[in-house]
Amino acid sequence: MLKKNYQFKKVLSKGKHFSGKNIEAFIFDNNKKINFLGLAISVKVGKSVRRNHLKRLIRENYYRLEEKIKTGKSIVFLWNKKSDIKNANFYSIKEDMESIFSKANMFEIGNIYEKSIN
Repeated sequence: MLKKNYQFKKVLSKGKHFSGKNIEAFIFDNNKKINFLGLAISVKVGKSVRRNHLKRLIRENYYRLEEKIKTGKSIVFLWNKKSDIKNANFYSIKEDMESIFSKANMFEIGNIYEKSIN
């Protein structure tokens, strides 16, 4: 888990940017055998209950996909300010995360659908 400000700044400044409908991701190589996850949701999105709910949804989706993605990355997820928070549900975030990881070639086989067939 990324917690320090300098860790977030490094990933946001040097990482590659990928965007979905609701979430954006910055992915940076960390040269370790595990992935580090960071979540940043602006205060402008809503009050703390809503922000923490979004974090839980993003975190749960990530943990479900974690065994299928490559290791050695630092990943920061941001909520897209322009998207409506009412559209946030588990499945929309799941679709965004799958499309982001497939664009970034983060899946072990290359595509999540190939892995589910085998």
